[in-house]
Amino acid sequence: MADNEQKALQLIAEAEKKLASSKSFLGSLFGGSSKVEEAVECYQRAANLFKMAKNWSSAGSTFYEAAELHAKAGSRHDAATNYVDAANSFKKSDINEAISCLLKAIEIYTDMGRFTMAAKHHQSIAEMYESEAMDLERAVHHYEQAADYFRGEESNSSANKCLLKVAQYAAQLENYEKAIQIYEQVASASLESSLLKYSAKEYFFRAALCHLCVDTLNAQHAIERYQEQYPAFQDSREYKLIKTLIEHIEDENLEGFTEAVKEYDSISRLDQWYTTVLLRIKKQVDVNPNLR
Repeated sequence: MADNEQKALQLIAEAEKKLASSKSFLGSLFGGSSKVEEAVECYQRAANLFKMAKNWSSAGSTFYEAAELHAKAGSRHDAATNYVDAANSFKKSDINEAISCLLKAIEIYTDMGRFTMAAKHHQSIAEMYESEAMDLERAVHHYEQAADYFRGEESNSSANKCLLKVAQYAAQLENYEKAIQIYEQVASASLESSLLKYSAKEYFFRAALCHLCVDTLNAQHAIERYQEQYPAFQDSREYKLIKTLIEHIEDENLEGFTEAVKEYDSISRLDQWYTTVLLRIKKQVDVNPNLR
C-alpha cells in the first residue's frame, strides 16, 4: 500500500514539473499543450494508485486536479468524468467534497445538454444527503431536480422513482399537500400502464393517509375520487382500512383505531413511514378530538 502511495507522489511531482515547463516561454513555444496532457495523465495514474492504497482523500484531490486541467484546456467531457471520479473517491472520506465535485460535473453536463447524466448525479447527491448527511430538505431538492431532468428526457420511470422519494420525505417533513399531489400524480400515471396499474393502490393509500393527517373530510372525498379513478381500489384492504380509520376518528375511538391498524399490520407489514404517519394521525385525534 505504502509503495503505491510513494509511486503516486512521484507521479504528482512529475505532473507538477511538466506543468511548470509548459508555462515557461520555451515550453509554450514547443508543445506546451502536450505537456499539460502528459501532466493530466500523471495525475490520473497517481489518483488510481491512491485508490489502490485506499487513500480516498488523496485520490479525490488528485482526480480533482486532473478535472481542473481538463476544464482549463476546454475538454469539458473529460473534466466532468474526472469530477465524477473525484466525487466517487471523496464519498468514502468527505461527503461535502463529493457533493461539490458532482455539482461541478452537473454544471458541465447541463451546459452540454446531457440532462440524463445531470439527473443521475443529482440523484446521487440526494442519496448522500439522505443516508450520510441526514439532511432531508436538501435530499428533496436534489430528487426534485433529478425528476425534472429525467422527465424532460422522457425517462418517466426514473422521474417517478425520484418523485416518490420527494413525496416520502415531504410527508415526513409534514408538507402533506406536496406529498398528496405527488402520490396522486404518480398513481394516475401508473393507471395508464397495464404493468404499473397495481402499484396505484399503494400510492392512493399513502395519499389518503396524508389527507388523514390534515382532516377526515378531505380523506373521505379523496378516497371517493380514487375509487372512481381505479374501481379495484374499493375492494382493497387499504381502502377498507382508511374507511375504518375515518369512522374511529369521528367516533373518537382510539382503541378501535389501534386495533384496526394492528389487524392490517398482521397481514401486510407496515414500514417505518406508515408507522410514523399513522402515529401522527392517532396523536392528533388524542390531542385534538375535533380533527374532522
